[in-house]
Amino acid sequence: MDSDAKTDKSSSRSRAKQRIVAPVAGQLKKASWIAIAQGALWPVQAAVIAYLVSQWADGNSDLETGMLCALAFLVLAAVRAGLDYVAGSLLFRAADITIERERQRLLRREALALGNVGSGAVAALVVQKLPLIQHWITRYYVAMAKVSVLPFLFLALAFWHSWAAGIVLLVAGPLIPVFMALVGMAAEQASRDQLDEISSLNDMLIDRLRAVLDIRLLGASERSATVFNEKALNLKDRTMAVLRIAFLSSTVLELFSALGVALIAVYVGFSLLGELEFGTWGAPLSLQQGIFLLLLAPEYFQPLRDLAAAWHDRAAGLAVVDELEELDALEREHILGVGSVEKPLSGELSLDLKAGAILRGDKRLDLPDLQIAKGDALALVGPSGAGKTTTLAALLGLAELDHGTITVCGQPLTAENADAWRARIATVFQKTHFPAATLGTFLDPLQSGGDIDQALELANAKDVVARLPDGLQTRLGETGGGVSGGEARRLMIARALMMQRELLVMDEPTSDLDPENADMIIDTLVRLKHEGRTLVVATHDMKLAEAMDRVVEVLA
Repeated sequence: MDSDAKTDKSSSRSRAKQRIVAPVAGQLKKASWIAIAQGALWPVQAAVIAYLVSQWADGNSDLETGMLCALAFLVLAAVRAGLDYVAGSLLFRAADITIERERQRLLRREALALGNVGSGAVAALVVQKLPLIQHWITRYYVAMAKVSVLPFLFLALAFWHSWAAGIVLLVAGPLIPVFMALVGMAAEQASRDQLDEISSLNDMLIDRLRAVLDIRLLGASERSATVFNEKALNLKDRTMAVLRIAFLSSTVLELFSALGVALIAVYVGFSLLGELEFGTWGAPLSLQQGIFLLLLAPEYFQPLRDLAAAWHDRAAGLAVVDELEELDALEREHILGVGSVEKPLSGELSLDLKAGAILRGDKRLDLPDLQIAKGDALALVGPSGAGKTTTLAALLGLAELDHGTITVCGQPLTAENADAWRARIATVFQKTHFPAATLGTFLDPLQSGGDIDQALELANAKDVVARLPDGLQTRLGETGGGVSGGEARRLMIARALMMQRELLVMDEPTSDLDPENADMIIDTLVRLKHEGRTLVVATHDMKLAEAMDRVVEVLA
């Protein structure tokens, strides 16, 4: 199973990387070749310097030769600078295109309210995390291209002049990729933990800002500040963990490259002094060859050092890619129907779920087998994340099954009949949402003219409306500003009761309620059960579960 999970994760990551990189692959390839050409010109510059210094040392150089060598060096430097500018422009343009495309996609997704992700997490992804892709694109891909060519070119040139110098570089160079592989997984996990903490902190901040009035009324300001401080400290620890890995790996990599350059310098120095008489292909090492090797050695390690630095950019970029893929997985979840107003589905009320499963990214969520007839009262229990809410979503046609079948009123649940099926259901979800309308309009969405006071009394919510400044004419705002979470939940229950639907589906109806109000809601549901209403509730409240006719445990 672990192997399958790793394969699925690798597949989803490859799909996301392909989506991000493929549209700008041409620009990345062009920039990589330009960067390789820029790096390949350095041995020519080094040869010019080595030739000029050796001529001066031998007393064979004149002013004209010096001027020509200086001019050649400056021209080559200007060409390299131009190539570097062109490559950088291509890379940053590709990064800007990619970030803009992903940012627009995230904003469109947030506007459509796809999935169940906090707005704070999405804001953090748009503002703080997506820019990390820029470093990944502008540094990592070019660094990989340069490493695949330049070290081999420089190694061949070193061997051409001295097999001893070539062996030193050959031994010291591969130590850097080996160490990068060792720290790669730790760096990636640390980056992912840091980004998760950023999302969590943003979600909490937005949640506290929305509830700032309630927090002050309840005298919970100090406690909220303490929790926020703890979250901030957690983020600091996550950030320091990333920096710790970065500094440690950089230190070791610098050590390897410094040792390689030092060994070359020692070899060249003692060879020119005549103390070492081996390492060349016959003739002793000349001053021109020695200077060339000394200038070549640092540049041999430079692409490897660039890749080591970009490796952390890659780790951060892949962590962002994982988040984008998780959001894509939510976006790919298909809601049956189009959300239109339909006549209730005909037939005797019944619901049958068999061998159901839903894929969430690289995770398969198996749903319990259920058989529900008219008048049944069923409670779904289980740990958080086990799939209770997902099971309810599947029963409502809000999440399409990847495996298994759902039969409603004697017929398969499909996109054609899903809206009609939902017309027989009243729902109470965990997250409360109030439209831009008066509370009276919200509580009676079908404009049935029913007794709102009776529904409020059954939901134990009359006191909530009574203390609002405009009563049923109050506009609460999208997140229910002015009422607590438990009060908003009671209003949602009153709304569901007003709809007079045969099937009542509730997700944690007693959550956020104190014991007294929770008991009243349980009594109301028991009364509805005795009246023949069909009930399906997902809950952690065992008292509520025991009040139902049947209890089904949902296992993670």
